[in-house]
Amino acid sequence: MPDFPFNDGLTNAKLIPANIFTTPPKSKPQGRRQRKKAEWEEKNKLRAAQRAAEGLPPYVPDREVEFLRKKRQRETQRHQSPPTMSQREERRAKTGRHEEQANVKKKRKIEPSNGEFPLLDGGLPGPVVRPQREQLKAQAVRLEPLRAKLPIWEHQGAIRAALREKDVLVMLGETGSGKSTQIGQFLVKEKWMDRRRVSIPSGNGDGKDKEVMVGGCIAITQPRRVAAINLARRVAQEVGCHLGEEVGYSVRFDNKSSEKTQIKFLTDGMLLQEMLHDPLLKRYSAVVVDEAHERTVGTDLVIGFLRGLVYGKRKGLKVIVMSATLEVEKMVLFFEKERDAALAFIKSKEGRSRGKEKNVVEVNGNEDGKVNDGKLSNGIEKGEGRKKRKRKRKKDEGAPWINGNPYDRKSDKKDPSPPLVNGESKGSIEGSGSSNRSSSENLDTDDEKYDGTVAAFKVPGRQFPVDIYHTPEPVLDYVEAALKTVFQLHCEEPLPGDILVFLTGQEEIEALQKQIEDYAQSMGKNVPQILVLPLYSALPPGLQQRVFQPAHEKKTRKVILSTNIAETSVTVPGVCYVVDCGKVKTKQYRPRIGLESLLITPISKSSALQRAGRAGREAPGKCYRLYTERDFIPLADTTVPEILRCDVASSILMLKARGQEEVFAFDYLDSPGREALEKGFEHLCTLGALDMSGRINGLGHKMAKLPLVPALARVLVAAAEPEVNCLHEAIDIIAALSVENILLTPTGDEKREQMEEARKEFDRREGDHIMLLTLVREYESQQQKKAWAEKHFVSHRAMQNLLDVRKQLKQYTTHFTSSSSPPPMPAATVTPDLAARILKCFLKGFLHNTARLVPDGSYKTVIGNHVIAIHPSSVLFGKRVEAIVYHEFVYTTRAFARGVSAVEMGWIEEGFVGGG
Repeated sequence: MPDFPFNDGLTNAKLIPANIFTTPPKSKPQGRRQRKKAEWEEKNKLRAAQRAAEGLPPYVPDREVEFLRKKRQRETQRHQSPPTMSQREERRAKTGRHEEQANVKKKRKIEPSNGEFPLLDGGLPGPVVRPQREQLKAQAVRLEPLRAKLPIWEHQGAIRAALREKDVLVMLGETGSGKSTQIGQFLVKEKWMDRRRVSIPSGNGDGKDKEVMVGGCIAITQPRRVAAINLARRVAQEVGCHLGEEVGYSVRFDNKSSEKTQIKFLTDGMLLQEMLHDPLLKRYSAVVVDEAHERTVGTDLVIGFLRGLVYGKRKGLKVIVMSATLEVEKMVLFFEKERDAALAFIKSKEGRSRGKEKNVVEVNGNEDGKVNDGKLSNGIEKGEGRKKRKRKRKKDEGAPWINGNPYDRKSDKKDPSPPLVNGESKGSIEGSGSSNRSSSENLDTDDEKYDGTVAAFKVPGRQFPVDIYHTPEPVLDYVEAALKTVFQLHCEEPLPGDILVFLTGQEEIEALQKQIEDYAQSMGKNVPQILVLPLYSALPPGLQQRVFQPAHEKKTRKVILSTNIAETSVTVPGVCYVVDCGKVKTKQYRPRIGLESLLITPISKSSALQRAGRAGREAPGKCYRLYTERDFIPLADTTVPEILRCDVASSILMLKARGQEEVFAFDYLDSPGREALEKGFEHLCTLGALDMSGRINGLGHKMAKLPLVPALARVLVAAAEPEVNCLHEAIDIIAALSVENILLTPTGDEKREQMEEARKEFDRREGDHIMLLTLVREYESQQQKKAWAEKHFVSHRAMQNLLDVRKQLKQYTTHFTSSSSPPPMPAATVTPDLAARILKCFLKGFLHNTARLVPDGSYKTVIGNHVIAIHPSSVLFGKRVEAIVYHEFVYTTRAFARGVSAVEMGWIEEGFVGGG
């Protein structure tokens, strides 16, 4: 049996049976039992959802459901119009009292439902019994002692004081400090939160002001919808209210908020969407940008808009930017009103600050920074650590650490000193050995303090320590190493304690899930069971929520396989062990050749710290990194902002649609560069979203309202035109292109031959787009969808996700045309004329993704004249056609076009002549 990656990480390790890493024997009875168990669980879930939708407990037998429905109807009628005595007697004569007496004898306790399940039959829900306000308040009282243990709790007064004095607060808080759940509750009772009347410029150019009502709600943005939903649920429990009342959330296609909502969690994309209708964000008194270190495109645009509002038309709006691994210096300087004065103060201060800083290294949760036996506690020799710190100081020269009094350099980012707000000490850490107050006094003896417009605050300490282990040697296959580490932990570490594994994508997650489930079947009866749960963005929301629920069976350990979706904000209950592969999928865009590719790259140090912090949320934890300590040292400190490594056409369209016509003059936290912006302008002009002067037109406004990249949005707008009339077909194809891994690729020659034979009925000479449309129609026409998908090597889960995406897109396109085409019939034949109309629509969005056949048999792109080949997964692979249009350009061993369809060269010429 091969060695485990962490032989020195666990003490008293016992040998694991050798059959764990051998192929488990196949057992037909065992497979039947598992299928029956899965069917039984699915049936129980459906019944529980139906019962909950009607306000009934999930365990009520079917024979009592009708009686309880009638009883609820009687109670509803009684509340609407109190019945007279004669009416009561008539009702008793009709229904009889024996049913009520039988129910009383059974003394069955009927628990109220929270009413959060939708009614499955699509009808109007009846009156649902919800928990009483007293019950929710009692729950909030029980949770308050847990809140008081959070590190941020003792600093709430200092945070309030900072925001009373300043409009912008940049806060650095360690993972697990409680900042995401508590910041809204700390601020909701402040006086500046009250809804009030203010004067703002009218915008008519007459110089007059107009009065509007603003405030009353706090917006807390999250980079991902999973984090927004789960944080809102947790905060609603702590506040003691129903979700959607005082506390709510808003994500794409799901809104649980109301006029009463005071704390609202939402994705940064939803906040940008709200700015289309309310550019001044009049509903909000404060906006909190959480997990700002992720630097998504949405986060950067939100931060840029907020700076313009704070010093522009929305004076008095409070802005809080926070993260666990934030570049505080950069963020404070960005939000500073007088940047020139701030930079001048920094230069005059640097000389004295440089010689007085003190470095404290925190290793494995040890805050005293002590070193034993010439080595740090994670195995780095003392000399290496000292060299690393020296290099870091040299790198950061000219960018002082800002902590409290914004331009006093105190220490590097690992200094666990007490937080300061405008120069005042507000906290302490045990074992720090020094105070920030004394350091501040020493630095400011010769210079007066610079009183800027931004307050900075640091919340020290995490709730529980995390021990970090690295592999002694590099691993060749991190998926295999993750498999061994999971079973090493499962067999040696006691319960409770779930395992969270970070991988790069859906393919790796599904492959590792199958391996773990196969190996787990061969384990002995005395070994606890394993419940493997995937978590990635393409997973339906209902399946995503399973990772936050406890295992139904006792003596079962959850193993969550996740992408970086679980890296920030999300607390997965029960996780004590984290396995970090050290890799992540990132987009890379080269504007010169127009190539955007998805590559697996090493993570940054900030991401590594965030992943390790997932293990210390509820108890002391351990993080196992599948890379060496030597490989960790050269990692980048922070993740490269997404806006610097992606196509900025979507960003330009967002800015234009929200009134920012001067895109080059927008206040970017990191500007994408002139070349990338010019390429984005060129792309949008080709699509027809901008006019010749660069201003957004009506077509551009339509495209900006769709949650799609500009190219796909242009396709939908073109398909909705009356003379084309293929909107439903275009939605089906775009939904299929938006879902990953629809077509499965089996291993083994025999399986591959079966796959090719089964998929022959989908082959279309037009190409992949029409093939996907045929596949969707055929899938919908089947009664036994899952069995059909298995036979044709199609992912049933991906197809279900496709149907969900299609439903959402139809909601967005209802306003496109008043006379839309009737919904297509399932499995309808796609005629050549319909296929031509569909492909012409895709040409309007992907005119820049076209290639022509050259005499040597290869293809060259129409724009750029680059050689490109059809991907082997395409139905056109090995065929020669006049010209092609493709969905994406990828580079592996060579440049490939994926999602390819055949078009005529005359169609491409018409597109260029017509200007898109």
